[in-house]
Amino acid sequence: MATEIRVPTLGESVTEATIGKWLKQPGDAVKVDEPLVELETDKVSMEVPAPSNGVLQEIVAAEGETVGVDALLGSIGSGEGAAAVAPKASAAPAPAAAKKSGGDSGSGNLIDVIAPSAGESVTEAEVGTWYVAVGDALSIDDPVVELETDKAAMDVPASGAGVLAEILAETGTVIAPGDVIGRIRSGGGAVATAPTAAVTAAAAAAPAMADVTATTTQPSPAAAKMMAENDLDAASVAGSGKRGQVLKGDVIAALENAVPTAAAATATAAAPAAAAQRAASGAADEVREERVRMTRLRQTIARRLKDAQNAAAMLTTFNEVDMGPVMDLRKSYKDLFEKKHGVKLGFMGFFTKAVCHALKEIPAVNAEIDGTDIVYKNYAHIGVAVGTDKGLVVPVVRDADQMTIAEVEKEIGNLGRKARDGQLGMDDMQGGTFTISNGGVYGSLMSTPILNAPQSGILGMHKIEERPVVRNGEITTARMMYLALSYDHRIVDGKEAVTFLVRVKESLEDPQRLVLDL
Repeated sequence: MATEIRVPTLGESVTEATIGKWLKQPGDAVKVDEPLVELETDKVSMEVPAPSNGVLQEIVAAEGETVGVDALLGSIGSGEGAAAVAPKASAAPAPAAAKKSGGDSGSGNLIDVIAPSAGESVTEAEVGTWYVAVGDALSIDDPVVELETDKAAMDVPASGAGVLAEILAETGTVIAPGDVIGRIRSGGGAVATAPTAAVTAAAAAAPAMADVTATTTQPSPAAAKMMAENDLDAASVAGSGKRGQVLKGDVIAALENAVPTAAAATATAAAPAAAAQRAASGAADEVREERVRMTRLRQTIARRLKDAQNAAAMLTTFNEVDMGPVMDLRKSYKDLFEKKHGVKLGFMGFFTKAVCHALKEIPAVNAEIDGTDIVYKNYAHIGVAVGTDKGLVVPVVRDADQMTIAEVEKEIGNLGRKARDGQLGMDDMQGGTFTISNGGVYGSLMSTPILNAPQSGILGMHKIEERPVVRNGEITTARMMYLALSYDHRIVDGKEAVTFLVRVKESLEDPQRLVLDL
């Protein structure tokens, strides 16, 4: 009897999706929960897993076709299929496959550890930390390995219980979604592990192997496609990936900059040399130093922040706000608010709504430059900077201008939890039009935040301090906060920036404005 493959629930208000790509073809063997097809909606890209083991029997909905929720996509029949004999992913095993392997002598079936899709436009990831070693026992859904993309880090869970039999992609290897990066042997007890001496020897040989593979590493799939479309030779593009691999970003940079090949190669070669000129540490200090590889997320943060400084004409203007009215309002209604809405009443809801009101009046702060055009956004997707142990991430509260304060607080709380748990997806961090950064939670009194390109404005919040102020000719105390607005002077004039910050200040010092939309 055939098992039907149907479109799952796509999320609130999403009623249809487009078939992106079938990851399996009729006749291929499939395992339960193995990704079969990619669906694309106007908000997110997602994969539909196999509901059972068997063989993909029929594809009903072709690529590019629009389907609704619960629509029939295909069916799975019984049998083993051609893929059971010659798995697609095993046809060209990763070079690291021989480094760690438990062998095939153990009993039980082998379950592939497959790199999942990391979201729309993400075509590759780098293998981070393996949480388990060959021979270690695993339960279903246990985290097996961490993958790092330019945007976020994500864990790959075990799709079955057993022991880790093989590691096919070592830490630092660049892989694509769908690649087999390891194997789990179900049942059968522990698998014999590779001798420690052999692993040590393999690690010692890694530098020598890197020299050999540096000249043979192929461009990433996305980079290869882009080079073919633009008639570029791989040798003319300097690679920034592992072992000099050419990545999509390298090709984009080569096309945008239009730098002569020889000059680009010289500049790229000079960069590592300049970095290597750091003063050598003394022998006594060197043994106390620790060198740690930067994660892809940290590298991306560093690159984007520096690019923002280089590209934008960035200025910062300051003001201060009396937080007493907001704090008093919060104190009066926080218990009732939490009881009704199930979320605590914080400051971010007020700041987000104040920013949305100001953006309506000063649309230039909510715009971005695209070549010689200015793109004005008639919506407010507010990014909220969140510090995690892996680096700074900026999840986005979409259509914040249409939300209530309670809805904003709930969404910020949800995104904050996902950020701390490493569960943010690409769709959670794309499309922001303005960013709020709260350094006050760490005790910052004043700062000049860096733009989150291509946005034209970022608001910096700081700690609240009780300070003496003069009112009506008398000295009194007030609970004050410094506000900082960094903006791109190419789009935003000084008058507009100052007016924007004053509007935020006015809304916070008189919260009734938020209710009355003034």
